[in-house]
Amino acid sequence: MTQMEPRQGTSGIGVLFAFLGGAALGAAVGMLFAPKSGNETRKRIGDTAERARDTLRRVPEAAEAAGIAAKKAFTEALQEEETH
Repeated sequence: MTQMEPRQGTSGIGVLFAFLGGAALGAAVGMLFAPKSGNETRKRIGDTAERARDTLRRVPEAAEAAGIAAKKAFTEALQEEETH
């Protein structure tokens, strides 16, 4: 039996971007195949793209807040471990 290499972890940000990219692609394909007029479809795509841009603008702040919270939780866990 051979030893398996340790599995590389997936970052939360990478997973988030993959999810958002897949959702955006799925929405765009769905709109392109929906039975709507060209003008209405282009407007819906534009609206969806604007919402996606708004969401992506918030990602750095959310990632920073998550990092701060994780660091705080880790520090508290270490301090608790040291007292026991």
